[in-house]
Amino acid sequence: MTLVKICGLTDLNDTLDAVELGADYLGFNFYPDSPRFVDYEVAERIFEEIPTNIPKVGVFVNEDLPKVLDLAIELGLDMLQFHGDESPESLNGLGRPWYKAFRLKAPEDLAEIPKYHCDWILVDAYSEKAYGGTGLTAHWDLVHEAEKFGKKIILAGGLNPDNVAVAIATVKPFMVDVASGVEASPGRKDRHRMEVFISKAKSALVRVK
Repeated sequence: MTLVKICGLTDLNDTLDAVELGADYLGFNFYPDSPRFVDYEVAERIFEEIPTNIPKVGVFVNEDLPKVLDLAIELGLDMLQFHGDESPESLNGLGRPWYKAFRLKAPEDLAEIPKYHCDWILVDAYSEKAYGGTGLTAHWDLVHEAEKFGKKIILAGGLNPDNVAVAIATVKPFMVDVASGVEASPGRKDRHRMEVFISKAKSALVRVK
């Protein structure tokens, strides 16, 4: 069964809804320029109210790594997602669970993937205007090419309740990641859209690699 990450959570009620509806991972964006940015104090309050057995992912974009590590320890983040232009040299010796996001635009972009020594990668849509959360659909053909590096694939980019089943059948990812596709407005989730998305993702009959 494909796992589901609800990302860009900024509100306790939305987070509790995601937990109740069956999300496997919860994503919190600590990039200040994102419309889904959540600051430390808000995240801390949310984390106090949610089950500790559901992994919390911190999303960072070109952030100072000592600051990232301090925040990860203070908040108890289970996984770090790097969605910017972080170099493999800066991440490979990090010492905490992490993965890299790739905004694939062309086949030559694939050459960067094996340089990062993480077990998972997130594949998102390319945009010149933003580091993810654009609602643009990822290049699924390139996702297939990315599989050859032996990493577990998290599929993001333009997923919503209407296309997630097709996306899973086509790409066969380890996990799907959704933010804007289940929102009422940037940073605020729509419970019904989350419910339908999670239900369709988990009922898609494909073999997870």
